[in-house]
Amino acid sequence: MQNMRFLAVNLDSFLIELNDPEHTVALFRHLETIKHPHIVEMIPAATTILVYFDRLNTEVSALIRYIKSQRIERQQRHSVAKVVIDVTYDGPDLHHVAELLGVTVSEVIYRHSNTCWNVAFIGFAPGFGYLNSPDHPFGSIPRLSSPRKKIQAGSVALAGEYTGIYPKDSPGGWQLIGSTPQQMWDIHRDPPALLRAGAQVIFRDITRQPSHVVVPEIKIPRQPEQHLQPVFELLQTGLQSLVQDQGRTHQAALGVGRSGAMDQTALSQANRIVGNPDHAAVIEILNGGLKLKVLQSTVVAVTGAASHIGVSYAGQAQVKVPDYSPIALDCGDLLYIDSPHAGLRHYLAIRGGIKTEKILGSASFDTLAELGTPPLKPHDFIYSAELSVGSVLLHEKCAQQLPKIGDVVEVDVILGPRTDWFEPESLTQFFQQQWLVTQESNRIGLRLSAGLPLKRQIHGELASEGTCTGALQIPPNGQPVLFMNDHPLTGGYPVLGAIAIDHLDRVAQIPPGCLIQFRQKSEILDLDKEST
Repeated sequence: MQNMRFLAVNLDSFLIELNDPEHTVALFRHLETIKHPHIVEMIPAATTILVYFDRLNTEVSALIRYIKSQRIERQQRHSVAKVVIDVTYDGPDLHHVAELLGVTVSEVIYRHSNTCWNVAFIGFAPGFGYLNSPDHPFGSIPRLSSPRKKIQAGSVALAGEYTGIYPKDSPGGWQLIGSTPQQMWDIHRDPPALLRAGAQVIFRDITRQPSHVVVPEIKIPRQPEQHLQPVFELLQTGLQSLVQDQGRTHQAALGVGRSGAMDQTALSQANRIVGNPDHAAVIEILNGGLKLKVLQSTVVAVTGAASHIGVSYAGQAQVKVPDYSPIALDCGDLLYIDSPHAGLRHYLAIRGGIKTEKILGSASFDTLAELGTPPLKPHDFIYSAELSVGSVLLHEKCAQQLPKIGDVVEVDVILGPRTDWFEPESLTQFFQQQWLVTQESNRIGLRLSAGLPLKRQIHGELASEGTCTGALQIPPNGQPVLFMNDHPLTGGYPVLGAIAIDHLDRVAQIPPGCLIQFRQKSEILDLDKEST
């Protein structure tokens, strides 16, 4: 296939840019079919495909040469899934859309329901499909000037050249033209997402027909077996305590990101100390404040942020215990984890792991998708997963120097894929000035601030494209947003660069009030030349 451009993203990923959605869908389907052994995952978008690859077993140049060598016909026919979606055309923006187009409401409904739509990609939220058509029945519909704070699940909407259905209640700025009783996302369905990239969709007008609401089967979470005894009762959970593990993989086709522990090294070390397998779930504690009561003898380890960790043994005075070491606890003991004096997130591992339900292969709670084990709260009980365990390690060292509020933290950046969207002076300024980590930072992203915002030299609108963990997306205000584990899979603002993979754990431990000094890890790579 001709007219492909390859853009750097990170050490394990790159972006393929094509001319139009039709070429993009054709290449994505082809790469899905051939299943190259070293392509780990792909995220298709409007005119791009984000490719993650196994960097231990292939070179990026070899993989690009392989993709360039493929011959794909744009009009190649595929057997694709076809989905019919019932719509009641009664949306609050329906008349406004008709006015924008200079047509009647009936014409809007006719165009929408008599077009064969293609699911170009999944993004924004799990199960949210971006549907387009080569017929372009509406041209480009502008988004609302002020997004709504809440749009009901099942709302059918238009924006740009796309139509889509909101899978859950969420904020949004698309023009609402109708609603459907069908569920776009149901975690108890296999697969949970009704729409997948590459599928075709027909909307069926049921406006004048009696409608019904599909009530999903409510599954009550299975209660622990009666013979199981809890290991802990949580007395205090601090600002945020979440069950996390290594995260979800190979779920991008559903619009689901990896999530998982922010500091993966601290997660692994905590499990290793108590003899757990790497995949065991732990508790990730934001900014300390955890207090728990021990209900049966166990061994735990605390890693990550540095703070006072205390144990009150059988009602006696509190004793300080070390982090990065096994801590033996008996029934009646109390464990305290105070606010950190360095770093931001602790990881508490329990020998045998934490018993919890896995969603799409992981116990991790994704704060953006609201998927996984719900956030822990006071008086929750923690049960052992009774995993096979190995030897306890007497001590491990913290893998990094933990930052304190006010510190300047140096972080490596891989430039791309949209570095050329910014003025050269802004690129120089990006590396010269220090960026404050603001209080508006969480597992979705860190909002950064500096005196001189970054300026673009390309001012057009960027079509949504895949983004990696660590991506530095630059919104119109010129102040970067650093995407973290729970970020959306696609974004509509240009990405100047991404945090090098080996510095993501460092970023996970940066508290608000620190400054980041970015260091250029690579030159602006021309991957097309690299592959020749």
